[in-house]
Amino acid sequence: MIKNRTAVISGFVGVFGILVGSAASGLAGLGLVDVVLQSLPVPAGFPVEQFFAHWWVFPASILFSLVALSSGVSGALFFSPFFMLVVGLSPSQAIGAGLLTEVFGMGNGLLNYVRQRTVDYATAKWLLLGAVPAVVVGAFAAHHVPTTLLTIAFGAGLLLLGTFLVYYDPPEKCVPGEGEGTFLEEKNTGRGETVIETTDGETFRYDTCWRPPGLSLATAGGFITGLISAGLPEITTTQLIVRCRLPPRVAIATSVFVLAIAAIAGAAVHALAATPVWYVVAWSIPGVLIGGTVGTRVGKYVPSEIMEPALGIVFAIVGVMVLGSEVLV
Repeated sequence: MIKNRTAVISGFVGVFGILVGSAASGLAGLGLVDVVLQSLPVPAGFPVEQFFAHWWVFPASILFSLVALSSGVSGALFFSPFFMLVVGLSPSQAIGAGLLTEVFGMGNGLLNYVRQRTVDYATAKWLLLGAVPAVVVGAFAAHHVPTTLLTIAFGAGLLLLGTFLVYYDPPEKCVPGEGEGTFLEEKNTGRGETVIETTDGETFRYDTCWRPPGLSLATAGGFITGLISAGLPEITTTQLIVRCRLPPRVAIATSVFVLAIAAIAGAAVHALAATPVWYVVAWSIPGVLIGGTVGTRVGKYVPSEIMEPALGIVFAIVGVMVLGSEVLV
């Protein structure tokens, strides 16, 4: 279950270079972009000057979405710290913009899973019972807790999620049921059989899981997602496999389905609680649509056993930076 880390450092160097380089991509070509954009009609009251000044969010969003989808990591793990540390948004603004961007970015992946019929809808219903109310509570909390506490929670969350990515195998490498233990093995037995028949002819048969542990994990993941815009898929996917016997392909599809609905609820709360930062998300949303289209095609060529732990190290470092920026000031 714990991954082989021999290739982590080499992957980390490449990923860290990509993430840092993307922030610098906005330094070139600004004049040409301004000329093109100023010739286009814009809605009344739209912050045109701020919009022009943040054009570089577009290529960065393409890159982040491509890396996120090709590695199987939640896109909000990229966008929220990017919006906070590079764009300069407040923590609540960055979290809301990250969730709103993720809602659009996950469309391609979700549609593919639904078309392939790989979602365990019976399990997803139980997960949603915990995830949706929790993400709403977390999103409201993000706008009412003091900025300092939210920043510390955000940095700590990134650090923990980064550690999780380094510590655990990618979902595709996990063995169903390997971490359930004697108690869960007894609880997971005798509850019937779940059968998933995909459109490509593959059939999955497994014992129907005892669902309260998954409900608890989804509740925790939903609250963290509402609070810092990431955490639900990272927490639930691997645990559905190692403690609930779901095949990796089904667990991933089910987690994405749950995240899609929960993220919509969280993004709606953030949008109602504060004015969305449209001059940023107007660039990030089309960026993730393009990056997502490419990412779903290149993902099968990316070695997840290298990419995920490398990204985990990056996110842990960013988490430390966020904590340092608040604690050391």
